[in-house]
Amino acid sequence: MFLSVVIPTYNRLPILRQCLLALEQQDLAGVAEGYEVVVVDDGSSDDTVAWLAAHRQQLPHVSLVLQEHGGPAEGRNRGVDQARGDVIVFIDSDLVVTPSFLRCHASGLSRAWQRLGHRRCFTYGAVINTADFEAPTRERHKLRDHSWAYFATGNVAISRELLEQAGLFDTAFRLYGWEDLELGERLRQLGVQLIRCPEAVGYHWHPAFNLEQIPALIRVEQERARMALVFYRKHPSRRVRMIIQFTWFHRLLWEILTLGGLLNERSLRPLLGWLVRRGHAALALELLRLPLNRLGVRALQAQARQEGLA
Repeated sequence: MFLSVVIPTYNRLPILRQCLLALEQQDLAGVAEGYEVVVVDDGSSDDTVAWLAAHRQQLPHVSLVLQEHGGPAEGRNRGVDQARGDVIVFIDSDLVVTPSFLRCHASGLSRAWQRLGHRRCFTYGAVINTADFEAPTRERHKLRDHSWAYFATGNVAISRELLEQAGLFDTAFRLYGWEDLELGERLRQLGVQLIRCPEAVGYHWHPAFNLEQIPALIRVEQERARMALVFYRKHPSRRVRMIIQFTWFHRLLWEILTLGGLLNERSLRPLLGWLVRRGHAALALELLRLPLNRLGVRALQAQARQEGLA
């Protein structure tokens, strides 16, 4: 087994440095022949490309692929195309892993292949969210870190042959969201089994919430709404409607929880600021998710009406 770690990145140099340096510390302990790290720069305007060129000796496993800004789906496909491994590991460029990360994925896959008698499965590692930039791996696992997603590219390993059979990522997903879950839907239809591998731990860093992030978070919800319909047009099923919150139940739920929109990003701003100042940024973000979900669902319904899908 040879593993290729594929990482699309866009203007994330500070945390990408930590991501790549951690990947250079991997201990495979004989469970795999070796590994490589394929970084696909998605047209970054920061110093990502220059930094990688200047630190080649520190990053012997890393190869760089360049593309015009086209989004993570295109970047992951390009990375797979350039990869040499028979196993592809997807992580995001803001994930910092432990030294046993690849060994755990390799061991988990090998055991599953032997037990099942085929390779129609993938391993899904644990993702722990943290705002600790200096030492992200000190973060403890929290209840909200658990994910019910079937296939999310923040931390998965899968046979290259199986991935290609499913058709790789759909590059119609050019904005934020859903490209990995849509591929997961195709994998599910092929009968591919999810193998949880919690010992393959990745620490997902993002800066602590502050009020200045609100416009960007709103933009993300609007992009997710547009990409959700790309997902639904490909898989017009009740299951996908539930995943993307394209139901009247979700519309009613978020209207009730926001008191019909009275609780919104403007009315909550003083409370959010108060929580942030007192060191409760995570709680402030969870509270903000109420109006963000309402905004996303309303944007999805409006876009669906325009396209005749409502």
